[in-house]
Amino acid sequence: MPDTSRPPLTEAFPLGDGQSLAHPLWRDRLALLLESTGEGMFGINLAGRCIFINAAGARMLGYEPAEVIGRNMHELIHHTRNDGTPYPEKDCPIFNAFRQGLSCRIDNEVLWRRDGSSFDAEYTSHPVVDNGMVLGAMATLVDITPRKQAADALHRAKEELEVRVDERTRELSDALTQTRKLSAWLDSAREDERTRIAREVHDELGSLLVALKMDVNWLDKRLGEQAERAAPEADAMRERLRCKCQSMGRLIENAVENVGRIITDLRPSILDHQGLWAALEWQAHEFVQSAELKLDWSMDIAPGVDLPEPAAMAVFRIFQEMLSNVGRHAQAGAVDIRIAADGERVTLSVRDDGRGATPDEFESPTAYGVMGMRERARHFGGYVAIDSQPGQGSTFRLVMPVQG
Repeated sequence: MPDTSRPPLTEAFPLGDGQSLAHPLWRDRLALLLESTGEGMFGINLAGRCIFINAAGARMLGYEPAEVIGRNMHELIHHTRNDGTPYPEKDCPIFNAFRQGLSCRIDNEVLWRRDGSSFDAEYTSHPVVDNGMVLGAMATLVDITPRKQAADALHRAKEELEVRVDERTRELSDALTQTRKLSAWLDSAREDERTRIAREVHDELGSLLVALKMDVNWLDKRLGEQAERAAPEADAMRERLRCKCQSMGRLIENAVENVGRIITDLRPSILDHQGLWAALEWQAHEFVQSAELKLDWSMDIAPGVDLPEPAAMAVFRIFQEMLSNVGRHAQAGAVDIRIAADGERVTLSVRDDGRGATPDEFESPTAYGVMGMRERARHFGGYVAIDSQPGQGSTFRLVMPVQG
């Protein structure tokens, strides 16, 4: 059945200057294009009135084709800008272009539907020219709303990605800065430790060895004089020699004790001879004895559980740092130590009843001790958690997997 909603192409419609829709130029071009495309198409005369519109164009605008014929297309679909301000016909690119005999393509306009809603549109306009005379124009409409929405979504996604990249870059930069600071602190701490050991060796062992050397020289001198002395004098000298030998013995004992202490500070021999668990227990009792703290101690180790040497050393050093933190900062009166290990993980916690601290203090870029503990644990797949509040003490907790 014929479509009665739109006048046939051969129906006369005034174009201006005596032209009509039956003009061969209009008939030949429009007959081929009007319904062969899914895009919206319409024709206008020099007055800007619609001469024809295909079904796709009318549907895009929310009209029946017959409702559009004869209407001023600018006033019908192009009357208002995107911001709601009026769009004068004199500024319309479509009308200005074809009146000058030019083509135009606009890809950022807004067109209006019958129900008052708008949509983003791309349109092209080509003048219809016969014998050098412009008769009107043909316009093609494309609803680019999906394309615009996709572009907007892509733009938002790009902005979000840029924000995430910036955040990640800042995080990596902060991490790199902290790593550099930690490395510098470790170098400084290593150098300080070397200085401390050198000073102790010089002050403690050096003075003892000098005293021993002086006593040995004294003995050598007195022994050389022994043959020249009379019996009473020789007896007195022997007594003095015995006293000097006893003094030297005490100096030697002090030297041996200091050497042992320095060696223990560098690497406790109990860790090599009796293993990690005995070393932890020894360190805990040594610490509370020197710090004069009460100790609540618990150790539950499953049979046969042990750690490889590097992991065991890491656990021991982390434990030492936890105790050192209690001694330096906590101002505590008691410490609760819990150590447990099974076939999967080692759990170690140190809780004190000291002054505590805010979480920010432990996350500070200068909290090198905390950073060092966490880096050691992370290297072996573990972690260090800290729970602390001002006035409520602190709890340091190490969890590390048991590695074969």
